[in-house]
Amino acid sequence: MRIGLIAMSGVRVRNEELARLGLTLPQFVSRGKVIASLPSLGLLTVAGLTPPGHEVVYREVAELKPDLALEPFDLVGISSFTAQIDEAYALADRYRAAGVPVVLGGLHVSLMPDEAAQHADSIVLYGAEGVWPQVVTDAEAGRLRPRYEGLRARVFDDAYYAQPRFDLLAGRPYNRITVQTSRGCPLNCEFCAASVRITSSYQQKPIERVVREIQIARETTRQPFFELADDNTFVNKKWGKALVRAIAPLDIRWFTETDISIADDAELLELVAESGCRQVLIGLESPDVGALDGMDPRNWKKARAPRYLEAIDRIQSRGVSVNGCFILGLDSHTPDVFETVRDFVRESGLLEVQITVQTPFPGTPLYRRLQREGRLLQDRFWDRCTLFDVTYQPKHMSVADLEAGMRWLFSEIYNEQEFLRRKRQYMEIAKACMN
Repeated sequence: MRIGLIAMSGVRVRNEELARLGLTLPQFVSRGKVIASLPSLGLLTVAGLTPPGHEVVYREVAELKPDLALEPFDLVGISSFTAQIDEAYALADRYRAAGVPVVLGGLHVSLMPDEAAQHADSIVLYGAEGVWPQVVTDAEAGRLRPRYEGLRARVFDDAYYAQPRFDLLAGRPYNRITVQTSRGCPLNCEFCAASVRITSSYQQKPIERVVREIQIARETTRQPFFELADDNTFVNKKWGKALVRAIAPLDIRWFTETDISIADDAELLELVAESGCRQVLIGLESPDVGALDGMDPRNWKKARAPRYLEAIDRIQSRGVSVNGCFILGLDSHTPDVFETVRDFVRESGLLEVQITVQTPFPGTPLYRRLQREGRLLQDRFWDRCTLFDVTYQPKHMSVADLEAGMRWLFSEIYNEQEFLRRKRQYMEIAKACMN
């Protein structure tokens, strides 16, 4: 069979004023553009899981022209972010109308299976590991089942692991490549719509496999910058040290997401810096400690918040910048929060900052709670799950207040003068680190 694996990309801000603002402010959506330009590691893994004897073709949705004939395939697999799921459904409907069976998978499909099933011959829930080879076999025999359940645990075991098909990226203009070292996160924050929602435990890939994947990916793309596609890389500090010791000889530059506890271990910080890590993205969420109450089941983030400034200093003093992430519109936030975040950013010395609005992604505890409380502006708003569009009624301000405050904060933080100030400040830190 000729199997087409199609990745959706290119999420857009729906709010027109924010979209216009993004055209004039440096960095406003720079991180979003990076994410949108990354290849789909999930589909490359699906390609690796495909039994031999089949031709696998990887496509980005931007390569498909809606006014041209569909590329011929015997089976199509589509994965999408929530914000583009309606476009994924439309593409799936086109292929099905042409008589081509379609399989939908990914996080949104796993959280909204009944909805997704209306646009597919079959859906795959959770990971593709443990089930995709059977999907292909069944499709070839013309007996696709409506629903398959992949693994939620043991996804990196020998019996289920498959090396991603990085060779499918050959000749493409990617300068960033993703490699996964772990799946899931024990913090289980209420708002999180990452792999924690489709796993039953925090799982880590054998380090020798991570090293091999990096080596193979580097052969495909010239001098790529690597992003670890993890929710929280350094939960296990002992394992984390072994990982970065193994990565260090590869002489790569890389980025990952983790939590603030990385600052607690001086040895780990030194090893991370020596291994080529250039930046860690950390969800600080709010400088207001009270706003973090109840965000995760153990109030872990709330307990850490009073030491945020100290932790940021420790990390950045090693020459590893922190991309600090903040969420606007949490339940305790009033209109004062916008100045509070701006002042914290200035005091902290953060090089990069990611400001988002609280987003109740479907299937998350946050979505269910706001739905129970009658605070969702609509029950279905998937195209607005961009992290910048307001989709619910905040507790202590109006929707208009939140949108206006967000625009003001963006203009305060993302203007060129402010970014250059942060950059100069960080360069001083980096110089001191080298001396």
